[in-house]
Amino acid sequence: MREATAMGAGGQSPGAPARILLTTFGSLGDLYPYLAIAIGLSARGHAPVIATSERYRQIVEARGIAFAPIRPDLPEPAEMPELMRAMMDPRRGTEAVIRRAVLPFLHDSYEDLFAAASDADLLVSHLLTFITPLVAEARGIPWVSTALQPIALFSVHDPPVLGQAPLLSRLPFLGPWFWKPALRLYVRRSATWFRPLAELRREIGLPPSSADPLLGSFSPWLTLALFSPLLAQPQPDWPEPTVVTGFPFLDPPGGPLSPALADFLGAGLPPIVFTLGSSAVMTPGRFYEESARAAARLGQRAVLLAGAGAAALAGSLPEGVVAVDYAPHAALFPRASVVVHQGGIGTTAEAMRAGKPMLIVPFAHDQFDNARRIERLGMGRTVLRQRYTASRVARSLRLLTETTSIRRRAAAVGEEVRREDGVGAACAALGRLPAT
Repeated sequence: MREATAMGAGGQSPGAPARILLTTFGSLGDLYPYLAIAIGLSARGHAPVIATSERYRQIVEARGIAFAPIRPDLPEPAEMPELMRAMMDPRRGTEAVIRRAVLPFLHDSYEDLFAAASDADLLVSHLLTFITPLVAEARGIPWVSTALQPIALFSVHDPPVLGQAPLLSRLPFLGPWFWKPALRLYVRRSATWFRPLAELRREIGLPPSSADPLLGSFSPWLTLALFSPLLAQPQPDWPEPTVVTGFPFLDPPGGPLSPALADFLGAGLPPIVFTLGSSAVMTPGRFYEESARAAARLGQRAVLLAGAGAAALAGSLPEGVVAVDYAPHAALFPRASVVVHQGGIGTTAEAMRAGKPMLIVPFAHDQFDNARRIERLGMGRTVLRQRYTASRVARSLRLLTETTSIRRRAAAVGEEVRREDGVGAACAALGRLPAT
C-alpha cells in the first residue's frame, strides 16, 4: 500500500489539460468538497465538470464550474420529512438512502452520466454514485474513488463505530478476528440491496463484479481519502493506492454572515452554536428546544441553526439565544465557544478547522464514527440522540468549556487542520494520473 499522508499543494499539473468529471450525490456536505477540488483543478488549467442533482446547478455555476445534471434530483421539500426520518434512522438509515434515494434511479443516472462522460478523460466518484465505475468501464476511461469519511474505508484494524451497535468498537478485545467476519456478514446482508446494480451491469454488457458497491468498490488507479489524517491513519487493509489529502474546504462555502447575526455575535461573549447540518435539520425532534434550555441553564448565549424551523422557534427562546435558518459554518464556527452538531463529516471538518470543542449528537450513517474519532482526539464528547436532554447537555457543555486541556487540544487541532491543503493535495494526486 502506498504511504498515505497529508500532502502539500501541487503546482501546475504536468500533463495536458483534462476534462475531469466529478460525480457526487447527497447534501451540501457531499457537494462542497468536490466543488472545491473542481475549482482547484480549474485554476491548474483543467476543465472540471460537477455532475450531480439539478438542484445544485446554480451553486456550481456561480463558482464558474461547468455543470452536468445527473438524475435523481433531490426530492421536493414536501416529500423530505418522511424520507429524512427514514434516512436518519440509526439502524437502517443507510439502507434507506441506498434503496429509496439512489437505486430506484439507476437507469436514469447511468444514462445521464454516460452522455456527460462522452469526452471525459477521467471520472471521480462519490460513495453513492454507484454508476460512476460502470460508466468508466463501459467507456474505457480511468476513474478515481473517494472517501469523505474514514468509515468509507472500513478497516478491521481501526474498526468504525456503527449506529446499529455503537458500543462494539469500544470493546478492546474485539480485534480483526471479530471484524473480518462482521464485514463479510454485512456484505452478504446488503447483497440484496444491490441486485438492481448487478442487473444494470448485465443489461449494458459488463461482466459481473464481486466487489461490494458500498465498502469495496475502489479504483485500481487511485483512492482519495478526503479527510484530515488526524481523523484516521492509513491501515493495512485500505485500498491501494490511497492518498490522504486533508479536508478540501470550499471557501467561502455560503457567503458572509447576515448583518443581524453579525450584530448579535459582536454584542457579547462567543456563543454556543447548535446545528444539525443540512440533512438532520429536517428531522430535529426536540434538539433545538432542549438546546435552548441547556444554554439558559448555563447562562450562555447561543445560536441555533434551525433551518426552516427557525421562525417557529423565535418566539419562545430565552434571552441571549437566537435562531436563524442558515449561516455559513466557516464564518460562524470561529466565533463560537463550543459547537454542538450531528457529526456529519462536513460539519465536523469545519469545527475542527475552527479549533472548537464539540459536543456531537449522532443521528445515523458515519456520524457515530466521526464522533468517536473526535473523542479520541481529545476535543469533544458524545451524547446519544435519545439521551439529549437539557440537563445532560448542560453538564457536557460545562465540561467542554471549563476544561482547559480540551480547549487547548481543540485549538491545536485547529492550527494543524488550517495548515493542511486538501484541495492542493487532491489536485496534485489527480494531476499525476496518466489521463491528466
